[in-house]
Amino acid sequence: MTDHHGISVVRWPGPAPLPEDGPARLLTAYHLQTQAEKGEVVAGVDELPERYRAEVLDPRAAFVDDVVLLALSGDAVVGCLVLTAPVDGRAELKRLWTDPDHRGLGVASGLVSAALAHAERGGVGVVRLSVWKWRAGAIALYERLGFTVSASWDEREQLVCMERVM
Repeated sequence: MTDHHGISVVRWPGPAPLPEDGPARLLTAYHLQTQAEKGEVVAGVDELPERYRAEVLDPRAAFVDDVVLLALSGDAVVGCLVLTAPVDGRAELKRLWTDPDHRGLGVASGLVSAALAHAERGGVGVVRLSVWKWRAGAIALYERLGFTVSASWDEREQLVCMERVM
């Protein structure tokens, strides 16, 4: 899928050769930024909590059962998103990240739309996500794409849980 800004969304790993560090680079940026926003600034990957460090160091293993989508601008990986494998008819969107230099070009909405289409083709009934309440732009994007705030399934404070019935 390619939009008018020349951004294409592909599944990773896939048949076409892609930069191997693309997912890891974006996941690193995502996790470091998230930790900083939570007031837990870390200097690098080695200081991330173990579960996040594992995603960065080996995304293939961390997301082996999930769908990883990458946004490309030419050969450059500029966005990522993970759609978890469905459980009881529900899947979850995770790790949505757009390279700051490519924000405002529809990268995030293209990734979410591609993930929703994949979920629908797979018979998923509900797609859910959680987002930090201070990420107002992301919440607005999710609302535009049909997600609504739902009861929380996560005990962490300041986390907004949202769902979209397919």
